[in-house]
Amino acid sequence: MKVTDIKTFAVDCFRTNWVFVKVYTDEGIDGVGEATLEYKEKALIGAVEHIKEYLVGQNPLDIEKHWHAIYRDAYWRGGPVLMSALSAVEMALWDILGKHLGVPVYQLLGGKVNDKVRIYVNGWFAGAKEPEQFGEKAKIAVERGVTAMKWDPFGKNYLNISNAELDKALRCVAAVREAVGDKVDLLIEGHGRFNIPTGIKIAKELEQFKPMFFEEPVPPDNLEALKAVRDKSPVAISAGERLYTRWDYRKMFDLMAVDYIQPDISHAGGIMELKKIAAEAECRYIPFAPHNPSGPVANAATLQLAATCPNFEILEIMYSDVDWRKDVTNESLTYEDGYITIPSKPGLGIEINEEACLAHPYQPHTLRHYTGALTDIRPAKTEFYF
Repeated sequence: MKVTDIKTFAVDCFRTNWVFVKVYTDEGIDGVGEATLEYKEKALIGAVEHIKEYLVGQNPLDIEKHWHAIYRDAYWRGGPVLMSALSAVEMALWDILGKHLGVPVYQLLGGKVNDKVRIYVNGWFAGAKEPEQFGEKAKIAVERGVTAMKWDPFGKNYLNISNAELDKALRCVAAVREAVGDKVDLLIEGHGRFNIPTGIKIAKELEQFKPMFFEEPVPPDNLEALKAVRDKSPVAISAGERLYTRWDYRKMFDLMAVDYIQPDISHAGGIMELKKIAAEAECRYIPFAPHNPSGPVANAATLQLAATCPNFEILEIMYSDVDWRKDVTNESLTYEDGYITIPSKPGLGIEINEEACLAHPYQPHTLRHYTGALTDIRPAKTEFYF
């Protein structure tokens, strides 16, 4: 079997563009991956083209060999653009291997530890701006079976936060906790925006609401700063969506800077790289909670991986999405009591509809973090997409 072509499909999805990567072979077995990289899609597509120059004519089943060749030969290795391109191609190669052997990818990784995985929803708050509105949206989500939810209550604050703005954020968290009761887990997002003393201050104030974790309290560039917050935080700290490969994670693990790790399958190197990172975390008794706010292919790949990880804890997923999500893939998810069942189709268990992808072409979107529009990341809908 030989790779004959690689194509990318950038699909507008309101807040960004999903970027799907499809690898074709001379035996008619195709594989799909996802490299959605918000606001850097064009750079990403260019990086995939460079990988294509290497991979066409190669045997797609030699996944580990190709991963290392692409990673090493980049010279400018690492970082979000190169690693996202490599991640998507790697996913697609696992998809091809699974289809070639007629088994789901989780079977190739040692089989299932988990038949289903717990999820927490993001985007459930679309349209809410005041604490009372967040509470109302939270009630609706819980009525639909949600058992864990995440959001960023901190508005447009960066590095520092005034007492008045912090009070409003805490009233928002209080409104949600009151609305959902004690049996629902709350996860508070910081989007990597605060300095050390502000991160510590917020963490201490959050303790009263018993959050599952406080995510990315400080920017990702300084892991010692993250460690400084974790050392003084009374609540669990999570981070890692903007770290790439096991080499970036090595320092985080050496410092024991977090309580939960959150690598992203579309950015950190793909399926096997996350498997290795999760294993490193497992021997340190750190739970694995993958970052997963992207599209349906990344979600399918993360579910296959989550099935195989003993230290898997919880998976992020979007609460609602654009109407055409159901058109661009054949995604089919079974959700019940806060859990999604692991699909068992060969490969990743998902296909893209190329014509539907082309019907929703790339659209430029601007970054909404730090602009006061964090509550408006998805169009408001009244139902799950799954």
